[in-house]
Amino acid sequence: MTSSPPPSPTTSTSPTASASQEAVSEVTVRKPRTSVLYVSPEVASYFVAGGCAGAASRTVVSPLERLKIIQQVQPRTGDGQYKGVYRSLARMWREEGFKGFMRGNGINCLRIVPYSAVQFTTYEQLKKWFTKHGSRELDTPKRLASGALAGITSVCSTYPLDLVRSRLSIATASVSLTAAGAAPKVVAASIPSSIPLPHTAKHALASAYHTSSAIASGVSKAAAVSTSGYTKADLTIWGMTLKIMREEGGVKGLYRGLITTAVGVAPYVGINFAAYEFLRGIVTPPGKSSVWRKLSCGALAGSISQTLTYPFDVLRRKMQVTGMQNGSVKYSGALDALQSVVRAEGVAGLYRGLWPNLLKVAPSIATSFFVYELVKEFLIPP
Repeated sequence: MTSSPPPSPTTSTSPTASASQEAVSEVTVRKPRTSVLYVSPEVASYFVAGGCAGAASRTVVSPLERLKIIQQVQPRTGDGQYKGVYRSLARMWREEGFKGFMRGNGINCLRIVPYSAVQFTTYEQLKKWFTKHGSRELDTPKRLASGALAGITSVCSTYPLDLVRSRLSIATASVSLTAAGAAPKVVAASIPSSIPLPHTAKHALASAYHTSSAIASGVSKAAAVSTSGYTKADLTIWGMTLKIMREEGGVKGLYRGLITTAVGVAPYVGINFAAYEFLRGIVTPPGKSSVWRKLSCGALAGSISQTLTYPFDVLRRKMQVTGMQNGSVKYSGALDALQSVVRAEGVAGLYRGLWPNLLKVAPSIATSFFVYELVKEFLIPP
């Protein structure tokens, strides 16, 4: 009589073992999901260094940045013109104090930190992609393409903040966006004496004082409205954003002039990066990379790229402020803005504000590249 063999241990599975296998398989399945969110320390370092570079560069030149915007959008024959760099800065200080120098810098830094971080990170990654992670030579066309694509990516991601910053810079300046002969409407009884006014508005206000001094003296700052129709609540980042969305077609209004900006930024950033790396190879050879040499490379690269692409910047500002209430000139598009400026002011109108902008760009780009490399070297030791 033959006895049946004992059951094999592999054929029987206990509930504990089964639960253990399911847990292991579940961990195995879930593991790749967490790896999708992983960001390498190198990419994170590019992002942090780029953000620090942007904030430092813009804060250093905040007064000149605001002056550039004002000179770009003010009419050629309007009242209260900002003329000359020194006189304009002195006027800005006299009328608005230190806050006038920093007006719009908060939102500018809020915009420039992600803008610069995205730009530098995208540029570094595109360089690796074009060169197959160092297996191919990085020539000038590849640098230009990397910079151009990085510029487009960064500007599209932060454009609404740029537009709101431009509006804030213009809204509090004592300059009329209305050309001579088209006087803006002034509500004299609602304007406090602490708000700087254009020349024509001062006459209207003086007349109001003669006819009704009691009304003028009873105006409170809380209910004050400027000559351009902006309340105190409007002169904040959130307030200006809501005002644009409310009066200019919703979210679409926050992207007015985006195409013109992207077209101008692409060659500007491309030339900027390509010129900087080219100059670094000449001005800072091995053993001669002093601070002043690095700063000189950034200043020269920024000046070259800005001069070549400045007309695009002028058109961008024109498009951004065309929806403001006290501006009499409206543009249907970038081409219309270009034709209007050339017809009214000639080609020179496309370079208005270039000089103060070059004074701004040289230290700004120099600071940007220097801080970027400094922070990157600190986070990623060579």
